[in-house]
Amino acid sequence: MVIHPIKPVYDKNSKILILGSFPSVKSREEGFFYGHKQNRFWKVVSEVFEEGEPVTIEEKKALLLRNKIALWDVIKSCDIVGSSDSSITNVVPNDLSVILNTADIKAIYANGKTALKYYEKYTEPVIKRPAICLPSTSPANAAWNMEKLLEEWKCIKCI
Repeated sequence: MVIHPIKPVYDKNSKILILGSFPSVKSREEGFFYGHKQNRFWKVVSEVFEEGEPVTIEEKKALLLRNKIALWDVIKSCDIVGSSDSSITNVVPNDLSVILNTADIKAIYANGKTALKYYEKYTEPVIKRPAICLPSTSPANAAWNMEKLLEEWKCIKCI
């Protein structure tokens, strides 16, 4: 059983919530979301908001909060082999009420189909709010180039 080691990023001004599935080995080692250098999350979000790509954890947190984004993962703990989403079993979901009771979240987005799958299975029945699925920023999602990702992800700016 692997326990999620990263605290959510949010504040009372957050308007959108982006959820991943579970942090990769690299992210768990780094202690922050989307730590794998080939994951395009930070590049996509910074380009959507027309800002420089953050490098440090503090810069990444500041980018999110400045743009009213809350960030966390659907899964609190699970059995997982390496970073393979397809190997996830024995899921315990995160309790999103810590964010939803603090911030006026207008929209919830899932970063990829795996995050959406676990959100719809464990979280949506509890909080009764749907999530919008965005294409995964993972390097495993090679079918989506940066241009296509940016086109789909720009909706996070409209809230």
